[in-house]
Amino acid sequence: MNRTGLLSRLAEALFWIGRYVERADDTSRVVDAYLHRLLEDPFEDESLACRSLLAIMGLEAEEGPVTTATVMSLLSFSPDNPSAIVGSLRCAYENALGSRDVVSSEMWECLNTTWFEIPTREANSARLGPHAFLRFIRERAALFAGLTDSTMSRTDAWRFVVLGRSLERVDMIARLLSVRVVAGGHAPDWPTLLRAAGAEEAFLRAHAGIERPQDIAEFLLLDPLFPRSVIHALEVAEICLADLEDSLDAARSGPARRAIGQMRTHLVYVDRASLLDDLPGLLEEISEACATASEAVATQHFGSIHSVQWKAEAG
Repeated sequence: MNRTGLLSRLAEALFWIGRYVERADDTSRVVDAYLHRLLEDPFEDESLACRSLLAIMGLEAEEGPVTTATVMSLLSFSPDNPSAIVGSLRCAYENALGSRDVVSSEMWECLNTTWFEIPTREANSARLGPHAFLRFIRERAALFAGLTDSTMSRTDAWRFVVLGRSLERVDMIARLLSVRVVAGGHAPDWPTLLRAAGAEEAFLRAHAGIERPQDIAEFLLLDPLFPRSVIHALEVAEICLADLEDSLDAARSGPARRAIGQMRTHLVYVDRASLLDDLPGLLEEISEACATASEAVATQHFGSIHSVQWKAEAG
């Protein structure tokens, strides 16, 4: 048992449930946004777009043309790949199976029902197309997030779920923007990035239109009111870590909270005028801060180190 009062294995399971459900949600948004882009633009190079999408998830395609069918196989329907939607939900389900004493019954029922409904939804996608399947995943992830926030007391168990969710969200936004920076002309356009991040409508309500990449990068990174922005997710993660440390009677902030807090503070005072020019280095710092925090949480609370990888993760 760790010093929060939770068994270490339960704390670890809750943390990874939060990460894996968020990963399934984020991945479904990214894949759906890319597929819609290909449908809207018949002149788009399908193979390059699919390779860009795989790069976001840290995967490399084999030589030759890459199709949307390949993408769906690798990123949606692979049960053994924790970077894929089905693989993420399998890991979340298995972690929840061993932590039913600390999650609410409604949370468990949500994951259990989702997992056993996936084969039917996957079969239907072959006939009706992938968009209904991807929408189903987003809806179930939203239901799980809502049940987490409405049926769990604000104890350390809840904090570990939300902490995992927040770190995963930061990592995904950083991945999306990194591919835009690295891929250059073959990268998705900025409106596609907004849709992939679930931020298009919120951005359009805050801005008159999609005109400047600068505005989009600022929104995804620095908007304190948008819950999927990097700075908002970092703030939530920092609050969770602070509360976990208070329960440990910590005399000073630990390495996880320090890494997240320093990154959040850096973003608060970042030079917005040079944001696009500094973006590659800034995104690398964000990814490193998340990796450092995840490893520090694992060391302090789980008694092990789990680096933030998208292949062969323990869950």
